[in-house]
Amino acid sequence: MSRHFDLLCIGGGSGGVATANRAGSYGAKVGLIEMGRLGGTCVNVGCVPKKIMWTAAQFAHAFEDAAGYGFSVPSHRLDWKKLKAGRDDYVARMNAAYERYLGSNKVEIVRGRAAFNGPRSVTVNGETITADHVVIATGGHPLVPDIPGAGLGITSDGYFELEEQPARLAVIGAGYVAVEIGGLMHALGSELSLFLRRDHFLHSFDGMLRDALMDEMRANGVTMVTRVTPTALEQDADGLWVVAGEDRHGPFDCVLWAIGRRPNTATLNLPATGVEVAADGVIPVDAWQQTNVAGVYAIGDLIGHHQLTPVAIAAGRRLADRLFDGQTGRKLDYENIPTVIFSHPPIGTVGMTEDEAVAHFGDAVRVYETKFTPMLHGLSGRAQKMHMKLVVMGAEEKIVGCHAIGPGADEMLQGFAVAVRMGATKRNFDDTVAIHPTVAEEMVTMKVARAGKASQ
Repeated sequence: MSRHFDLLCIGGGSGGVATANRAGSYGAKVGLIEMGRLGGTCVNVGCVPKKIMWTAAQFAHAFEDAAGYGFSVPSHRLDWKKLKAGRDDYVARMNAAYERYLGSNKVEIVRGRAAFNGPRSVTVNGETITADHVVIATGGHPLVPDIPGAGLGITSDGYFELEEQPARLAVIGAGYVAVEIGGLMHALGSELSLFLRRDHFLHSFDGMLRDALMDEMRANGVTMVTRVTPTALEQDADGLWVVAGEDRHGPFDCVLWAIGRRPNTATLNLPATGVEVAADGVIPVDAWQQTNVAGVYAIGDLIGHHQLTPVAIAAGRRLADRLFDGQTGRKLDYENIPTVIFSHPPIGTVGMTEDEAVAHFGDAVRVYETKFTPMLHGLSGRAQKMHMKLVVMGAEEKIVGCHAIGPGADEMLQGFAVAVRMGATKRNFDDTVAIHPTVAEEMVTMKVARAGKASQ
């Protein structure tokens, strides 16, 4: 038995589903192979359930802040099981919605694990499936270090399976997952220790953002254990212990590994295709998502950069536009991609960091910055600050970086990202009438400038 498609998407995550739906909407005959739940990491063990947990944590902050506004706040307690059940139900509804949408575009879902037997031919459940075009969109999985006792810890996948809230949590890592899950768990009442290899986290982000967030988390009681590389996990009657050489840290009720992710390419039998694969499983592609083999493409986390759900969706849709709607020049521009970290407080950022701008443009860089107490905390009693930065370049002061951390940064950044992508200048921002009173207005009223400098 065999089937043939115009397009075959391997992987039913955000990128694969988006590509399949767009191609199907143009009338292409499309197949999509998925062995697990539709929606991939984002829907099942990533963005979506994480945002629900973050929203719960925001309610915890609201209870704390309300007293300063005159509310008599009764004692409150989180029902973890109820929150988990509601979150899981929401995810299940999204799984079903993905399946309905694929059906509406006449995408044929093939359940099972795919392995290539040729450049554009795979075997699934003993059946051979071929296609004119094949998109590899299998995503990635969280890493666990090869050290004694590592299996005593969990990853972000396991986090969403927790039946009870751990009272004492250790998070090992310095990226999105570490900061977001660690931060929301601390806000929900868990005692948090964050283990970092360097002196700071979020190494690739603007220094203002990571410094402000580290100060805020420390002020709120998070323990930062810096310059530590765990060598083992151990368990005794008191709990779990993080071992680093001669030092033991703990005890903890739960240890979460957040040390990075690796592409899901090992089981695809890619040698049968001739597709180049790096040692870490990354599939190199050109600007058109094309691998080194004609008709075989890769999108999403497995291409090794910009590992964000909207990026995978955008790349997949543009690929389908080009292949099946005649939009020959259609491809994703990977510059000025905005992103948000759902930390406490949240971060919004687009464009170059100050260090990147100075390295690229040198003395042509100027920086505008502001720091202030948002009105939310005028009565709340919290000392949390809002930080904003604009990185500009040249005589026209073209904005090449826009960064914010504080209440609302996650929502306001989308609009400013449009402006940065369109080539806005500082004068354009200055000439925009501010919306008062908001924190966002400070982005168009900044006056304090200095020459850009590289961090020491």
